[in-house]
Amino acid sequence: MRRRMLVDNSHRGGIVGHFLKRNVVLLVFVLSTSLLHADDLDDLARDFWAWRAMEQPISTDDIPRLERPPGWGPDWSPRTVVSYRRRLDEFEARRGKMNLSSAPIPRQVDYRLIGSAIARVRWELDLNRGWQRNPNFYLDQSLGAYFNLLLPPPPFDSARTRHIVNTMASIPGTIEDAKENLTQAVGPFARLALDQLQDIGPRLLKSVQELKPLLDSEGARDLDAATEKAITALESYRNWLKQRMPSMSSQSAIGRDAYVFFLKNVALLPYTPEQLLRAGRDEWARSVAFQTYEEHRNIGQPQLALFKDQAEQIAHEEKDELAVRQYLEAKDILTVPKWVQHYRFAALPPYLEPLSSIGEDDYFTGPTHLKENGIRYIAPPSPSLGYFPLTTAKDPRGEIVHEGVPGHYFQLVLSWANPDPIRRHYYDSGANEGIGFYAEEMMLEAGLFDDSPRTREIIDNFMRLRALRVEVDVRLALGEFSLDQGAEYLKNTVPMDGSTAHAEAAFFASSPGQAISYQIGKLLIIKFLADARRRQGDAFNLRGFHDFLWLGSTAYRELPGTVLTVVGIAPLM
Repeated sequence: MRRRMLVDNSHRGGIVGHFLKRNVVLLVFVLSTSLLHADDLDDLARDFWAWRAMEQPISTDDIPRLERPPGWGPDWSPRTVVSYRRRLDEFEARRGKMNLSSAPIPRQVDYRLIGSAIARVRWELDLNRGWQRNPNFYLDQSLGAYFNLLLPPPPFDSARTRHIVNTMASIPGTIEDAKENLTQAVGPFARLALDQLQDIGPRLLKSVQELKPLLDSEGARDLDAATEKAITALESYRNWLKQRMPSMSSQSAIGRDAYVFFLKNVALLPYTPEQLLRAGRDEWARSVAFQTYEEHRNIGQPQLALFKDQAEQIAHEEKDELAVRQYLEAKDILTVPKWVQHYRFAALPPYLEPLSSIGEDDYFTGPTHLKENGIRYIAPPSPSLGYFPLTTAKDPRGEIVHEGVPGHYFQLVLSWANPDPIRRHYYDSGANEGIGFYAEEMMLEAGLFDDSPRTREIIDNFMRLRALRVEVDVRLALGEFSLDQGAEYLKNTVPMDGSTAHAEAAFFASSPGQAISYQIGKLLIIKFLADARRRQGDAFNLRGFHDFLWLGSTAYRELPGTVLTVVGIAPLM
């Protein structure tokens, strides 16, 4: 919190209060007791987050990227997986012995958040089981590990160079682990891996060729040798998958029981799959109506033109990002502290371009890099770009609002600065993507896009996509959609290009529960706002509400009396 601060230590753990206009209504953020003393929950959290930084698998989702220990590399050998399970059992047992039923509600929420984080590991290891079912999982742990090391901008000092070389050298071992672990490999996921492995040799060589001039001569030489062995391993993996494809299961769905486990224990959502489907359908109808109204309103308006080149797009984004921050301030919507750096576009580096399908082309910085700008790497403007890049090649502000400020980059930076270590490390797409999506519609209604009618149509179409993601996510998880059916549904109903639709469906099928987070997270935030406005009446202040919400919050619950505590998006169950 940044303005009009009050510290009241009369409650256990301390209360940081934020007065709104005229000091009529008090919103308070109740900090964890870990700020004052250590206890069993703090000890559990400290041990768990340190272990999670070592164990958490790499994924193509950019939100849960972690700052790993120096020199870290993924390890999914069968022996290590056994040790992961054993350590997970220990964390579950330690938490199960705690009784916080009489603790202040914020402390109970900390307990729930750690429970959610631990349950996510159980979900990954024993229910979703990407390490056993998904051949693409091992491309994330090999090529993805290399790709992620290239995302921070230069320079490539000796320590970073050695990390890159060692990661490349680890790829053959990761591929051997894959062959041993994939005892229940799924055919549709294997096809995705084969698509990624197409021309992998030339693509990886091109990446390394472009990277070597930025490295010292010894590092470049070592990287050449490691790359040759990595390519041999990856090509052998491709052949291994092709040979086993006919015997693989065609069923990619995790099933209802596993999905309900995720909703209840990981996402902390009080909804059934059927309730999610109903909410998604209702929101899709609303978004279609809004886009129809906007298109009718804009009859005769010119279409948006593409920027002439990357330089123009990058320069325009820099001005737009500053304008968005100024708009937030001028309209009294949200406080952006001056210490927060900027979200910038940059040309996609040639060493990233050959592998751009491996992950998200962005860099959100991290807890120890808060003085650096966030970056979205972009390709040159072209009509052939995919769904989201094409919109930013016409107007960057949709991307800025969701991914930059006030979206992911800004929210993550605030979270990493959260004084409560449990909340500082915790993530959940319901909070992260929910806020990003909420920011889009909130800024639409606040008037940011009033100067560009066709951009308003883009934001409305974003709303259609996020609503449809709910249905695709649920139906993929329950086995009511195949991966191809989900992709075709998105392609025809959003509508969107086939390549993006297939990539979306593939990610949703392998990461059940992620795609619902945009729409359901936004709906929960809107409910929270409505509840606060109802309780506070004319004293409600939108900036205060948003400042409160963005401070790394992950759940919310009302306390007795007039005090309202924000601790996140999902209410306690």
